[in-house]
Amino acid sequence: MSPSKIFLSFCLAFILGVFLSSFFQISLILIILFLIFGLILISVFWPHKKIVILGFSFLFLLLGIWRYQLAEIKISKSKLQIYNDKGKIITLVGIVSAQPDIQQKSQKLVIKIKKMQNLLALTHESNGFFEENLERSHPFWEKSGTYWERVLVTTNRYPEYQYCDQLKITGRLKNPQVFEEFNYKDYLKKEGIYSLMDFPQIELLKRGDCQGFGSKIFSQILKIKNQLSEVIEENLSPPQSAILSAMLLGDKRKISQEWKDKLNITGLRHIIAISGLHVTVLTVILINVLLALGFWRQQAFYFAIIFLFFFILLTGLQPSAIRAGIMGGLFLLAQYLGRMNSSFQAIFFAGAIMLFQNPLLLKLDLGFQLSFLATLGIISLAGIFQDWLKFIPGQNIRSILAMTFSAYLFTLPILIYNFGYLSLVGLITNLLIVPTLYWIMLFGFVFVIAGLIFPFLAWLLSFPVFFLLSYLTFIVDIFSRFPFATLSLKNVPWIFLLLFYLPLIIFTWRLQEKKKLAFLKY
Repeated sequence: MSPSKIFLSFCLAFILGVFLSSFFQISLILIILFLIFGLILISVFWPHKKIVILGFSFLFLLLGIWRYQLAEIKISKSKLQIYNDKGKIITLVGIVSAQPDIQQKSQKLVIKIKKMQNLLALTHESNGFFEENLERSHPFWEKSGTYWERVLVTTNRYPEYQYCDQLKITGRLKNPQVFEEFNYKDYLKKEGIYSLMDFPQIELLKRGDCQGFGSKIFSQILKIKNQLSEVIEENLSPPQSAILSAMLLGDKRKISQEWKDKLNITGLRHIIAISGLHVTVLTVILINVLLALGFWRQQAFYFAIIFLFFFILLTGLQPSAIRAGIMGGLFLLAQYLGRMNSSFQAIFFAGAIMLFQNPLLLKLDLGFQLSFLATLGIISLAGIFQDWLKFIPGQNIRSILAMTFSAYLFTLPILIYNFGYLSLVGLITNLLIVPTLYWIMLFGFVFVIAGLIFPFLAWLLSFPVFFLLSYLTFIVDIFSRFPFATLSLKNVPWIFLLLFYLPLIIFTWRLQEKKKLAFLKY
């Protein structure tokens, strides 16, 4: 067995361990049995390489189980959760740790907590207060010097707050709700947020209190993002402006629920999501532009990697953008090396690393599931789809269509399972819209960057992207009105995923083998 296959086996074993611990209660007895079995295989059968690898795989599986359980233990140690829904007024001092989510009548702030004051005097007389400082309180302060307890605060639209602002907030903590079709509590749980505070009293203690070099750089990048967003809003009207902001800046806040529903119905919601496909299209654009300008392919590759890093920062370090950047970067690396098979090891390694950092992603984060599966689909089937689409003129259009269909095929079961419907017009709308994505992004970036540097040119440069976006919105609007645009598939059982993915894996493997044989014959 080659070293790359051994490495892949260990990554798969770790991911399987996280999966088992995520969906099943693993008893201590079973963990001990796995450990003993793995150690026996390693020690007794040491001369037999394959059996020893199996033994180490059991140990990596245990590592995955342990890592998930460790994350659950950390959640149980949250000190703020004990105040949720108790009706007690407390004061928290902390830092705005992410870009504020500005909405029409309100804003949401993620606050990393530094200090807590209980104004109801749990331990002192009625007119006193109880205070804990991070330097003396482990639950808010880790040895690494970082805060980990966070609160999601909803407050009025004005005054506006910024990343790194130090705030003093006074109010009541509450648990996130679990809705009938959406578990908001789990959604926030994976981000390390276990408490909410709605419309508290807020006192600004310090504006822009960025301590580290990285925070200061990120703060400046967010300012650039806001300026680019202003260029879009000043020169384009909704919904075109909102869609372009989502595609280029990862900002979906200004897209109305009506248009989100229309995109869902037409199977085009993916075009406004920062995904592995999205990032790959952007890097393809950049590489083509650089090659046209006379750069070598190696130079274009390095510029594309730098662009990916900057783009992830520009989106506000959204978890979905980070994952998409990693997945898109792996696909780019595989193309650069000319070894698409090696990218399988790379994608599972990336998945294992992300799950080691946050094992809750596998069960609770649909974005992680979609990014991982979309990239896996692109790596597995994009080349085959390109061969099937040779009748379509234009290499870039064929490439984008192939990536879209590959990603869509691998993510379709998860989408049906989670959302309960299938878009019957999705194939047609994707054929009509996906070929324009390349040009929307290309003209869009030229428009916003040139508009930022030369404001007087922004209006003129907005025309090409405006017409393309108008075509997009026209198609979405027309097809979303069809009476049978979607097929309802409510309460799909989990066995559906197995029945879909098992044949898909076999089908993909057989196609790959045929492609290898055809290459050898040639």
